[in-house]
Amino acid sequence: MVYDRERFAREDAVYAEHKKAVAGGEKRVLRKTSTGELHSYPADEIGFTPGSGQPQVSSWWGMGIIMVFMILLLATGAWLFQRPLWEGNPPEWGALWLIGFAGLMTLYAFNLARDEYRATRLRKLRGSPKPSSSGQVDINLLELGQKRPDQPGDSR
Repeated sequence: MVYDRERFAREDAVYAEHKKAVAGGEKRVLRKTSTGELHSYPADEIGFTPGSGQPQVSSWWGMGIIMVFMILLLATGAWLFQRPLWEGNPPEWGALWLIGFAGLMTLYAFNLARDEYRATRLRKLRGSPKPSSSGQVDINLLELGQKRPDQPGDSR
């Protein structure tokens, strides 16, 4: 990583503004944007944060696709549960696990997709940049005036 004095000055200014807003009682989230800049978002502009690691769903429509898959799994579980009844046999009780899992995951995916859609819409209305999908910010490196590991003359 290359030392960029202007970027660090912008990050310090954003961090100072963020601390001031939080001290004033605002609900704010400090995140990197998709371009790598630091930004202080109002809490309603952050939908959900995918975990770190492999590529994961980070948009409302991607979560909507997962929700549709879970609805299909829920329908399959209902079909498996009822199929023996059509032949005069008792229901397949094991399918209730699939129905329960798929039902809960459908609700979870719906809530995540809804929250991300609302946050995306608010960011567009307010002109805020898109947050990065990692959601990682090292608060320890943001204390104002602190030397950074990639700063010239630093032996770390």
